[in-house]
Formats: sequence, C-alpha cells, structure tokens
Amino acid sequence: MIRFESMVQQILVVVFLAAGALLPLAAGAEPEGKLIIFHAGSLTVPFARMEKIFEAKYPKVDVLRETGGSTKMARMISELHKPADIMASADFAVIDKTLIPENAQWNIRFATNQLVLCYTDKSCFADEIDVDNWYEILGRKRVMWGHSDPNLDPCGYRSLMVLQLAEKYYHRPRLYDQLMANRPRKNIRPKSVELVSLLETGNMDYAWEYLSVAVQHGLKYIKLPDEINLGNYKCDDFYKQASVKVTGKKPGTWISRTGKSCTYGITIVKDAPNPEAAVAFLEFLMDPNNGLKILKEMGQPPFVPCRVSTAETKARLPSPLQEWVEVRR
Repeated sequence: MIRFESMVQQILVVVFLAAGALLPLAAGAEPEGKLIIFHAGSLTVPFARMEKIFEAKYPKVDVLRETGGSTKMARMISELHKPADIMASADFAVIDKTLIPENAQWNIRFATNQLVLCYTDKSCFADEIDVDNWYEILGRKRVMWGHSDPNLDPCGYRSLMVLQLAEKYYHRPRLYDQLMANRPRKNIRPKSVELVSLLETGNMDYAWEYLSVAVQHGLKYIKLPDEINLGNYKCDDFYKQASVKVTGKKPGTWISRTGKSCTYGITIVKDAPNPEAAVAFLEFLMDPNNGLKILKEMGQPPFVPCRVSTAETKARLPSPLQEWVEVRR
C-alpha cells in the first residue's frame, strides 16, 4: 500500500511539473490562424504595409483584409453576420452607432484625416484651379466631379458636408444646390478609393478624397481652409452646421450625420473567430514605432497615444491594449 501511494505521488509530481512547464508557453503563445479585418477603403495602403510587417513578425498568422465604405463594412457584420475579428472605420461614430453594443464593446480612436479636392494634369482647368476658385470650377458645365456614396462611406457624407460648409464660409447662398446640380448621380461611387482610378484615367476631373489617399496615390489636390476641411477638431463648432441624411440600420429608415472633425475608430468584434491575433494586431497598430508610424509616413496623422472616451471604456479593453491608450473625450 505504501509502495502504491509512493508511485501515485511520483506520478502527480511529474504531471504537476509538466503542467508548470507548459504554463509559460501558453501565456506567451504566439498567435496563429486567419485574422479577418474589415476596414475603410482609405486605410488600404497603410494596412497593406502593416499586414506585411505583422505577418513577418507573426508568421503563423494569415491576415485577410476586406475593404469598403465603413458603413457598408459595419453593416456586413451587424446585419449580414459576416465573420470578422477587427473593424476599422474612417468615422469612429459608425462603430458607436452600428456595432455597439450588440457586436462590439468598445471603440478606440487612432487617427485623423481631412478632405481635399483631388485632380490630375488631365483635369479640366487643372492649370487654373486654386484654393480661392475651386467651387466656381466645380460649377462649370464641362467639369466632371464626384464623391463616394454617403450611405456606404463616411467620405461620401463628409464630401457633402464640405460643400455645405463652403456655402457658409464663403457667404455664397445656394452654392451647395448649384454644385450638386452639376454632379450627375453616375459620379457617385461606393467607396472613395474607386474614384482614384477614374481620375488617373481621365474619366473624372475632380474627386473628394482624404488627404492620406491623395498623398499615397500621388494625386494633385487643393487643401482647403480648416473651417471647411473637417480636419481640425478646434473647428467642430463650425462643422456642426453641416448635416447629411443617410440610410439607417433598417430599410426605409434614415439618420442624420452631423459635421465633426475626421476621426478613425477601431474595435474587436464580440464574436471574433481569432481574438488572440486581433489583440496582437491592435498592439502592433497602436505602437508609435509600428502602426502609428506607418500612418504618419503615409499622410494620416495618428493619435499618440490612441484614445478612448471614458475610464470605463478603457477598463473594458483587453489588458494588453490598455497601456496604449489614454482617456480623452
């Protein structure tokens, strides 16, 4: 009996030591598997670079990115229940209004942007347009200009906000209506980056884009005053004068988007298939020497550190992410 108990004790010791040896490995296990990221089209170029570097760091992870208008991508998660690990939106409010609380628990603001009017040497009046006469040129009959779909892409409703704000800033009554009358519906595209190819091929003269997209694609652009470009949070009180009605969550419903400075948001989806890899990617993204550095190099100013709106929100973040954010409204 004594011999049997001794053998049991020896077995238990071996099992205990083996389990102890495996714990550190499990705690620091390298992420692996597919990582599905839905993101705004304007993040395509920087996220492509991040994907390459991240996969080199974590070779067992296969990053799968799907791009489109932020509203469309969020609805693919909330309405069509498409599997996704991460959602990155060009407007952080899309995450708040479309995904929280059913599909996400928190929202991290990580970058800013501003709108610019893009063109090429092929554009009509390219040698004439400047910051003082751009709206006059957009109103000319020969000029083809466009923007992305406000119902699918934040850049779309922000483009319309810029025109509304220009009417007020330049004291030109009915300017918005006059310009919209010179933009055929065929010049509205699902996402803003689709307009780039139309500019490059000469099939469109001018298109509203984010500054980062213009820089990344080497486009010419008109940089507008802060009171118009939606790029300066100090002008938010002026931006609030702009409002665009877009489709709501359910067919036949509408919601109003109110003007405010461009702020990008990112979250991990509640039922993420690969939360471990998702957390690792967000750590990489929010590192000033990695993801945020890439954004800055590509013309998109990041928040350093990234931001959440409340202490309660910060407490809901996975613990590895909490050190990368500050609480700031």
